[in-house]
Amino acid sequence: MSHTAAPTNRPVPLRDPAWSRRLFWVCFTVLLSWPLAVATEFKPWILLERDNLKVSAQFLGTFWPLAHGPEFLLLVAKETWRTVAMATAGVTLALLLSLPMTLVSTRTLSISALSGRMARGPYWLRQTIRWVLIVLRSIPELVWALVFVRVVGLGPTAGVLAIALTYSGMLGKVYSEILESGETHATHTLMRNGAGRLQSFFYGLLPAHSAELTSYTVYRWECAIRSSVVLGFVGAGGLGQQLDNSMKMFNGGEVATMLLVFMALVALADGVSSWLRKSLG
Repeated sequence: MSHTAAPTNRPVPLRDPAWSRRLFWVCFTVLLSWPLAVATEFKPWILLERDNLKVSAQFLGTFWPLAHGPEFLLLVAKETWRTVAMATAGVTLALLLSLPMTLVSTRTLSISALSGRMARGPYWLRQTIRWVLIVLRSIPELVWALVFVRVVGLGPTAGVLAIALTYSGMLGKVYSEILESGETHATHTLMRNGAGRLQSFFYGLLPAHSAELTSYTVYRWECAIRSSVVLGFVGAGGLGQQLDNSMKMFNGGEVATMLLVFMALVALADGVSSWLRKSLG
């Protein structure tokens, strides 16, 4: 016997029942944003003033025609390769630094935590590693680059070391959160049957989170490419240093060409990330 729902005589509300809550959050956001805008002296309407529009138009007008001389394009290709190499080497070194700290700081891989409460020694070791990760990622790579430029001199070495230190803190933190957010039954089963930390990681956690870990790593590589361009402004070499030189010489054509190359690099990184996600998914 089929049962049909009895019709209800409730009137259709003429107003969104959640409007008051939405209105509250809109007002709260405005009230919170206003003192922040005052503190930062945020005045976007200045961009629309006549003198500023004239200066912006003159600067953008120098972007055309694009610089396309053979010698300049060869220089851009060389500096682009150096930028990609700096970012890749920095992220690779960051991976080597972050993976051991990730294995130690991930609670899921703690054998003593299987009983419900982590032992005192592993607990404090885990907290120490987490504080190390906080220190590493709290110092911007630009500051690290300024330090290493004084230590090792001008060039990509300073940029590689700066990216490696800052990104190792970022990778270690996010890797640990990814590994702790998923299903842990298989990992705990392996550990209860005598598997070590590395075995439990490679056969329990990694297969379940490989796509997410890879996607975030490639995203960080994309961020490292952008960072390496910025680091070039403080003497770390690469495309950023050449971009700084062209901007100081007010050569808009060279700046526009290098910006297009930079956009192509970011698009390439996005394509690699999408391909890896599909391959692992």
